[in-house]
Amino acid sequence: MFTFISPLFQLGLVSLLQAAKVSQLIERVSDHKDFKKLLRTRTNVLVLYTKSATSTEPQLKLLSDVAQAVKGQGTIAWVNCGDSEGRKLCKKLKVDPSSKKHGYDISHFKDGTFHTEYTRPATFKSMVAFLKDPTGAPLWEENPDAKDVFHIETEKVSIFVKTKWCGVCKRMQPIFQQAATETKGKYVLAGMNVHPAEFDGLKQEYKVKGYPTFCYFEKGKFLHHYENYGATAKDIAEWLKNPQPPQPKTPEVPWSESDSAVFHLTDDTFDSFMERHSSVLLMFYAPWCGHCKKMKPEFDEAAEILNKDPDSPGVLAALDATVHKSVGERFKISGFPTIKFFEKGEEKYTLPHIRTKDKIVEWLQNPQAPPPPEQSWEEKQSSVIHLGAEEFREALKKKKHSLFRTSFVIFFPPFSPMDNTIPHFTTAADIFKEDRKIAYAAVDCTKGQNGELCKQEGVEGYPTFNYYNYGKFGDKYSGDRGEAGFTGFMRSLRGQDQEKAGKRKEEL
Repeated sequence: MFTFISPLFQLGLVSLLQAAKVSQLIERVSDHKDFKKLLRTRTNVLVLYTKSATSTEPQLKLLSDVAQAVKGQGTIAWVNCGDSEGRKLCKKLKVDPSSKKHGYDISHFKDGTFHTEYTRPATFKSMVAFLKDPTGAPLWEENPDAKDVFHIETEKVSIFVKTKWCGVCKRMQPIFQQAATETKGKYVLAGMNVHPAEFDGLKQEYKVKGYPTFCYFEKGKFLHHYENYGATAKDIAEWLKNPQPPQPKTPEVPWSESDSAVFHLTDDTFDSFMERHSSVLLMFYAPWCGHCKKMKPEFDEAAEILNKDPDSPGVLAALDATVHKSVGERFKISGFPTIKFFEKGEEKYTLPHIRTKDKIVEWLQNPQAPPPPEQSWEEKQSSVIHLGAEEFREALKKKKHSLFRTSFVIFFPPFSPMDNTIPHFTTAADIFKEDRKIAYAAVDCTKGQNGELCKQEGVEGYPTFNYYNYGKFGDKYSGDRGEAGFTGFMRSLRGQDQEKAGKRKEEL
């Protein structure tokens, strides 16, 4: 049977197909059942609704490029509300792109349910960033206040090197933005996210060892760093008028060499000191320990009172357990600071609750046994795996046929304000306890050699969350710290794995 198609109709059909030509990676949906199936089988879906096939050709082309960039991590779907089937679906979903200024609407669905309207810029970079981290913060360049900062994507030039998860970077961004506006036309202030591995060479060349790092260039030549992280916009503008290299830092005086009333002990002097003093409150510390540094002034002030009083009920002493390891090992010191009370040379109490000058002085006036310690997180039964520096690498680097594929790790000190975070993290771990490819793990950064491990893993504050893929660092987690955030994040990662596995099967 032969059917005649008029040339005019043929021309219209070809034009329509050309206009609607999009990447095969974009899912074309017009039936409600197919739409529900898509959301059921994909965890990260961006849906474009258009009023016709031809009205939003630029958006379809853009999303075709985005779909290619997020292949295996996210899905893009298209619903044409202009044809008969698509119109029914749009009506059911209560979507009307014709009412929108640009004739299209974009929604995001996460884990099978509506997540949010897409309101960020309709650009390739913003959309890719959104689909790779739908709950993450917008890109710095999306902030209207950052319009005067030159945002760099290549290795050509930079003055301010940043990453999206760095706390100090976030604090400095508005200051940097203001400085860029105030100095516009005189100087160029630029920003660049150099955390991805592709910029490892640049980081090495310009000695980027932490974030943020400020690099100053003149005529394309790197001169020196700018290290005033407490600067205001005015400080930056003034410095740019006469850029000077950082002044050499004065080395920190060891506590044992400072003007302190505290008695500082060593492996050699410990026993003889205990023989001479019947009551000693001893602080085991590490020079790098932030909580030790916070407690030192309190301990010093208490020592001014107790160590200089001939009628004192006891004396205060300190020992650097990272240097004088023999004594530290004898008393099984595993975290810092650890406060122990000795009576006639014998260890009597460990006092985790004494941290201030007044509490120290008050307690020594009437030494009492401390309240029974609460069970540590590690001692409580849960599905969270507690790791130390010794087994961390081995546990996370398990390969395909062994324990973990995806590891979600919290780095913490036991005395940080985490009362709400720990139960939520533990509950999330319990939910996934049957999944043998997932591990929720915890590292106490104050325990043993864990301090060095935490530094290596980029821990700059507590708690810090990292996730790992077969032991390889994936990214920082900066989402919601509730049960829903921790479980949703893991489901999103697992969904990406399933999509990749499905794609591999299709290719086979």
